[in-house]
Amino acid sequence: MKLEVAWHVADTIVSGLPPYLDGQAGSANVLVQQTRCQRSSNPNAEGDQEQNCWSSASCLRYLCIVPRNGPGTEQKMGVGCADICSLFLDMGAGNTVSSFLQLRWSPQPPSFPCTPITLRTVWMEVERLMTSSTPDQRDCVDVPAANVPKACRTPKTILVVGLGMVGIAFIEKMLNLDDARHYRVVTCGEEAHLAYNRVALTEYFQHRSVEKLYLNQVEWYAQQDPEHFVFYTGEQVTSLNTDAHYVTTSKGRLINYDYCVLATGSESTLPPYIPPERVAQTKGVFVYRNIADLDRILSYSEEGHVRGGRAVVVGGGLLGLEAAKAVFDLETIGNVTIINRQAYPLSRQLDDEGGEIILRCIEAMGVEVRTKTSVTGLVSTPEGVLTGLVLSNDEQLDAEMVIYAIGITPRDDLARKAGLKCGVRGGITVDDYLRTSAPDIFAIGECASWQENTFGLIGPGVEMADILTFNLTQVQADVGGFKHRQMNMPDLSTKLKLMGVDVASFGDYFLDKRIPRGTATRSRKVEDTQAVKSSHSGSGQDGKPAWEVKIDDSDIPTALASSKQHTLKSDGVFPQKVSAITTTTSKKRSPSSNESIECLTYRDPFSSVYKKYIFTADGKYLLGGMMVGDTSDYVKLISLVKKKKAIDVPPSQFIVGAGRKGEDDGVDLDDDTQVCSCHNVTKSAIVACVKEGVDDIENLKTKTKAGTGCGGCMPLVTNIFKAEMKKAGHSMSNNLCTHFAMSRQELFTIIKLRKLKTFPDVMLSAGVKPDSIGCELCRPAVASILSSMYNELVVSPSHHSNQDTNDRCLANMQRDGTFSVVPRIAGGEITPDKLIVLGQVAKKYKLYTKITGGQRIDLFGAPKQDLPDIWEELVNAGFESGHAYGKALRTVKSCVGTTWCRYGVGDSVGMAIHLEERYKGIRSPHKLKGGVSGCTRECAEAQSKDFGLIATDKGWNIFLAGNGGTNPRHATLFAKDVPPSKVIRILDRFLMYYIRTADKLMRTARWVEQFEGGIERLQKILLDDELGICNELEAEMATLVDTYHDEWKAVVKDPARRRQFRQFVNTDERQQQAEVIREREQQRPADWPKQPSQAKFHTSAIGTPKSEWKWRKLATVQDLEPSEITSSVAVKYGDSQLAIFHVPRKGFFATQQMCPHKRAFVLDHGIVGDDMQGNAYVSCPLHKRNFRLDDGTCLNDVQYSIISFDIKREEDDLQILLPEPEELDAVIGTSKWMVKQATAEVISRGGGQGIEITAEHFDGSPTAVTGVGCKGSPCGDSTLDW
Repeated sequence: MKLEVAWHVADTIVSGLPPYLDGQAGSANVLVQQTRCQRSSNPNAEGDQEQNCWSSASCLRYLCIVPRNGPGTEQKMGVGCADICSLFLDMGAGNTVSSFLQLRWSPQPPSFPCTPITLRTVWMEVERLMTSSTPDQRDCVDVPAANVPKACRTPKTILVVGLGMVGIAFIEKMLNLDDARHYRVVTCGEEAHLAYNRVALTEYFQHRSVEKLYLNQVEWYAQQDPEHFVFYTGEQVTSLNTDAHYVTTSKGRLINYDYCVLATGSESTLPPYIPPERVAQTKGVFVYRNIADLDRILSYSEEGHVRGGRAVVVGGGLLGLEAAKAVFDLETIGNVTIINRQAYPLSRQLDDEGGEIILRCIEAMGVEVRTKTSVTGLVSTPEGVLTGLVLSNDEQLDAEMVIYAIGITPRDDLARKAGLKCGVRGGITVDDYLRTSAPDIFAIGECASWQENTFGLIGPGVEMADILTFNLTQVQADVGGFKHRQMNMPDLSTKLKLMGVDVASFGDYFLDKRIPRGTATRSRKVEDTQAVKSSHSGSGQDGKPAWEVKIDDSDIPTALASSKQHTLKSDGVFPQKVSAITTTTSKKRSPSSNESIECLTYRDPFSSVYKKYIFTADGKYLLGGMMVGDTSDYVKLISLVKKKKAIDVPPSQFIVGAGRKGEDDGVDLDDDTQVCSCHNVTKSAIVACVKEGVDDIENLKTKTKAGTGCGGCMPLVTNIFKAEMKKAGHSMSNNLCTHFAMSRQELFTIIKLRKLKTFPDVMLSAGVKPDSIGCELCRPAVASILSSMYNELVVSPSHHSNQDTNDRCLANMQRDGTFSVVPRIAGGEITPDKLIVLGQVAKKYKLYTKITGGQRIDLFGAPKQDLPDIWEELVNAGFESGHAYGKALRTVKSCVGTTWCRYGVGDSVGMAIHLEERYKGIRSPHKLKGGVSGCTRECAEAQSKDFGLIATDKGWNIFLAGNGGTNPRHATLFAKDVPPSKVIRILDRFLMYYIRTADKLMRTARWVEQFEGGIERLQKILLDDELGICNELEAEMATLVDTYHDEWKAVVKDPARRRQFRQFVNTDERQQQAEVIREREQQRPADWPKQPSQAKFHTSAIGTPKSEWKWRKLATVQDLEPSEITSSVAVKYGDSQLAIFHVPRKGFFATQQMCPHKRAFVLDHGIVGDDMQGNAYVSCPLHKRNFRLDDGTCLNDVQYSIISFDIKREEDDLQILLPEPEELDAVIGTSKWMVKQATAEVISRGGGQGIEITAEHFDGSPTAVTGVGCKGSPCGDSTLDW
């Protein structure tokens, strides 16, 4: 019968084509010729001859395409009998037979493509025949292994319905585990996007780029073998034929399968009072589930009647708080209200005490939370526009937008329509092997109902994918069989950051609510009633189930009991006969056998921290718990719960800690500890990656998927990775960079002994590649070494371009491309006249002013072109450079000491000024800070500085190697009761020895920690002169002190140096780099977007073809002062900014001026380097994105690229090939890309006084826009991480 159906289809194709094609130019005749069916040569093959012929690869038909205008050019391609049915079924309306080139069996590939033929009518006829005849399609794709050589076997098709997080997890695992290529994976995703991270959906509101959420980039899909992985996006599976083993899609495609995996996920639940049709009719009602939902929310929030209005989020669970945080960050939304039925948010993760902490944090942000109430109806205009909500107390709440986040419902409609069994509360019923009620169909993820439980977390879904892929690929392997994995109750622990607050729950975190303290609990056991004798048979000889769960709850009624059985095909993949689902659930889930429980709680409302841990009564076992505010111990605690590992420390230590300091590197974690719960990544997986040669975090994330879900595990993952790299030994290379195969200390010695004075000389003498120009790592390091030895002017031509941007411009670059000016105020002492000068300068140049923690005044927002003028006024008033921009001495902080304080013992101000005047301007491996306290009250915080003095009644106590920052270190007492006359000598030795021996960018704290022998060895070297070098160290320091010069004054007095500070070399026009916000009576730049958007610039975006561009003179050769080191300038062209670079021995280059990462116009300030292949690039000074100068490719971040332009030299002129200004402005114009507008964060930080947005121009003509304050509500900090 199967053959008859197939031939009928083929005959229909043949008879139907000629009339349809007659009269069309270039049409073709299609002939079908039947060859002799060769019988199988295998005498042991089962079944009749027709079946053998049908399934054999030798049973072929030839589809001959004969072009009318090309007799004799007839092509023949082998088409299996099965393919006659399946080939056309895979083709949608309007497709062509060019897909014949993809036929499964083709004895001899065609020499040239087939003639295209439209098959619309043929397709419709085939679809009608196949759906009415319902042949067993499995036999169309199965090829018995006994009959066909291994190389010719047809892989079985696994159809994955759904391309979400669980679907792609299953696909990735299948592609990774199916080494034998037994399977071909086909998937359909109804969304137009590739699989993306739904856990991080809220981030989409920041960057608006779905590509940044992709779990695998487009390149990953392109790299897959199409013979084993095919994917369709924007195509939904609409029907499932379980008998014929095929599905139909929304685009009319029919896809056959051997196994079908349903990963359809879930959808947002709507309340009964608002049916789907009401949602469609009411504008302003949304759910929060996918990218399309977010796009609709974003679009609607921009409408005029919505801007500044209220958004209401119904639901205070995980999804509700995510939605609330997302709309809260929208600057178009004025107020956000959360409606929560319970007394506190997160009632399914936290108890009342933990929920109260969360509630306080949310309200502190300015979000209104209404608890113990619900919504009963909607209020809308006659036009269907939402205007409010009706609450359960009959109150009407005004609202311009409502987002429902009250839960999710498994998407089981496809399964129900196909007749699959579904759970009472929704979801596709599956057994312990994740099989549904239909043969060869499985369900995983949120759509699956296992033991009447559905799981809305990514972790259980990934675990299901693990189980199913293992059973499909690992049970029968070349190396032997393996027991089938079964589904067990998954870990429902969660660790998230919600509304900026860390929240975690683990284990049985509500056990204390179900079992009162001191109450004995029932036992639970799992019995293996009979071992599996063969990997090909999953039941015992007597036919009884091989696995049986027994729960000792005889006094508790059964919640669910089902014993329906079904028999599956015995193909060795799954057991033949198993009880589908036999489950008994109890009212009380027991933690362990016959134990009572005790709880340990900690509540700190001031720090918004809450912890509750549940233990057995004897305190030996941790059973579960919850954390708010501080979740640092989450991984360790969840591991203890999972392993039922006895605790070897007092339970109180879990709250108060053991006093361990520093970052957690996971050294005390077991190898099988789960580090990433989203993708079930263990510590051992990270260890294995390091052993296999993975040497950076991004490759680790790609290989293991760790950190690609919620991202909360990344700090621990990073620390474990670093620790393992260090342990492996191949991560500890301290070479300066690829250009110098030596450490900074070794290079320092070479430069000193060989008396090298310029970077080209250093590269020629010690570099790996003598003609290299270096990179952003080695050039500043060498410049620092040269300054530490010779202290030559850093802005001199031979050193200028080697400096990092701050040193090059003698000021700190800020995020908008402007600079901060920090004059030296030694010891924090300043006269009233100098204070007045600072105020006058700040007012004249419109600079933001702030007093720093180092007791001096910062002036922010100075454009580069104004710096020499500002310095000139300051120098004339007696100021000099404060070197806040350099890896040099910053400040020496002091208290007033004996000058004023009644408790003062030493002259702390005088000593601080003396030290600051002595060490100012001296370059070192990293910045230096000092402090001097006049008594042991320690008001100057000297013990947190690189060097600090504290006065005693016997002299000065000297403390060394302290620092604050991300990893603070308390300074170590180095010498006690030192006479004032001896202090300088000790500090000279210490600082000079540090300059000589520390690694690049190493603070004194890390240097001392890593110094062999520690502080005791340093004391012997620097105090006892054990190496006999103390006099030499003191002499070198004296030389540096004697060569000091004020760098600001040197620029002010030199016209040539002043010219280096022009904004553009081709015009005196000024271009604003970012909009300015007026806040607290000062102005500052508008906020950056919280998450940078992907931005790739290409010349293809310019409307005019390059052939029509013209050469345009924009600079002269002298503007760049070409020499043996690189140089760069900026030019203005229309509204666009360009950067021009000169690279020795490579010539001139031109690119756009803007770095797309933060939309900052700063590339001309970046260091130019080259890689080992000689490719020149510029490193953005803000965040070190490296762009090639010849083609604009970003070498260290594929999300970005810039436009490079052709440039040529005509005598003394530099000409760039460019389109018309307006054409280029449309692509890279400053006005188009400059950062604009304040975000909601500015409002929340600015108090309640209102904010004014200004477009401040350098000509002094601002335009003002009225800002919005906090409208009387308390403003919290909305900058918390999301």
